[in-house]
Amino acid sequence: MIKSGIDQDAIISMFSQATAKQGEALRKAVGDATLKALQGRELSMENIRKVLKAVTQASSAGAALNPAGPQDIEAMLSKAFAGMDAALLQAVQANRKALEQLAAQGVDMQGKQMKAALANVEKMEDMFFDAVGKAVKDVSGPLQGPWQQVLSAMKLNGTGTGTQASAAIEQLMAQSRSAMRDSRASGLKAAQAMMDSYTALVSGVLIGMSEGLSQGGSAASGEGRARKK
Repeated sequence: MIKSGIDQDAIISMFSQATAKQGEALRKAVGDATLKALQGRELSMENIRKVLKAVTQASSAGAALNPAGPQDIEAMLSKAFAGMDAALLQAVQANRKALEQLAAQGVDMQGKQMKAALANVEKMEDMFFDAVGKAVKDVSGPLQGPWQQVLSAMKLNGTGTGTQASAAIEQLMAQSRSAMRDSRASGLKAAQAMMDSYTALVSGVLIGMSEGLSQGGSAASGEGRARKK
């Protein structure tokens, strides 16, 4: 079943058969599935919530069918959370790149739309915990303990998403001050047009980032084959 761009049946099957030793494979699979789903829709906070909910539900449903013990189940769910975090971190980076484009055009960071966009980036980690936490409330009883352990540990240690979001806000505010000093008024109309379609702009950046990574990997592989010859 496809829900919010997520093939839930595939994730359920994977988690139902996995072992704790396959944790890295689980993390990567969840990360890839989450990122693909995010790329397939406008990158609004509501859409991100729906994707995270779908992934959490599927991971939980699969783990509930797994005969492993509580500790191993907790380890698997931790990898599911880490996979979502990795995908969401790229979403934060896409937001940062899109906002950098706007700031370079001279858009005032104190403007209503920019402040809202910055606020969304800033609260991305809180939204992450909230979306997963709400989805967890609906999972079967035996999984409540492992999930709470995962969430408690991640809240204590912090996420890559939260770290990246804080750095992005700091960098964007510095860039905005520089742009304002340069008085780039000539680009304001174009920048406002970009701002009006901001979430679509971020979605395009996120897709471009992934395509760049794929092309870079292919090029590297090609160079490796050339050297072998």
